[in-house]
Amino acid sequence: MITMRQHAISLIAVFLALALGLFLGSGFIGDRVNALTGTDRDRISSLQDERDDLSAQVNSADSFTSAIGGRLTKDVLKDKSVLVVTAPDAADADVTALKELLNDAGATFAGQIGLTTSFIRDENASKLRTVIDQSIPTGAQLRVEFTDSGSRTGDLLGVTLLHRSGQRAASDADRRTVLDTLRGGEFIEFADGTVKPADLVLVVAGGEMGENSGAQGQLVGRLAATMAMRGQGGALVGRTGSAEGGSPIGVVRSDPALRNAVSTVDNVDRETGRLTTILALGEELAGRSGAFGTGPGATAITVGAEPAR
Repeated sequence: MITMRQHAISLIAVFLALALGLFLGSGFIGDRVNALTGTDRDRISSLQDERDDLSAQVNSADSFTSAIGGRLTKDVLKDKSVLVVTAPDAADADVTALKELLNDAGATFAGQIGLTTSFIRDENASKLRTVIDQSIPTGAQLRVEFTDSGSRTGDLLGVTLLHRSGQRAASDADRRTVLDTLRGGEFIEFADGTVKPADLVLVVAGGEMGENSGAQGQLVGRLAATMAMRGQGGALVGRTGSAEGGSPIGVVRSDPALRNAVSTVDNVDRETGRLTTILALGEELAGRSGAFGTGPGATAITVGAEPAR
């Protein structure tokens, strides 16, 4: 028997495919319309009208997804706490919308940590490693297989702030020490007294990164995966383009060890991507990670949809 949630997810998958077709068609039309005349120009005009109709349908799909989202995600994260971590290029609108959806899903907000531009600068790697080594909580050990700055920062934050079922996170004193030391080194930002232990982590990135982004994609992507390993799971989400090349989601999806540790969503700038993020966190609680969206490496458009071919 098909449930309401399965039916709605199928509709969302159709809407996402429609949006992708609109995007591709828009580029085709825009590239060629200026070079054509006569009958061909009339045909292009007709295609543009069709594109506008499709655009209206996509906007309606977003409205539909927004309206039904609360029903689909109700109690998906009930009694679970979620820590939000933002990359320097994360969009405020995405973060705000996701926090509202977390609340609708019954999750407890465990605080927000912002990664700074100092964290992603290559020249600060040595300083960051020193700060990490000086901040490891008493009795804790970081995984020896993780030697790069992004992984070690994620592992440190994970062992300090996240916990699995039946296990406790670090003590309040150790948590304050780690957070204050990283903030003192200008690697993270947070409001005093707002960061608490969590079950899950949600890392919000921006869009596609250019050639001058350095190791930012590696740092954010590996941080997200290693943090999620320490808790009951997590998700790394970004805007359209965030799965391209060396962008964070692209980094995770290209590494089997990382993509099996954290779910990824590459279209969080759309209502469908935001809804998928909440559903993906629910899947993480069951021990299932996935790669969702329309970018390179995505295996399905959304949770519960047919695998991409």
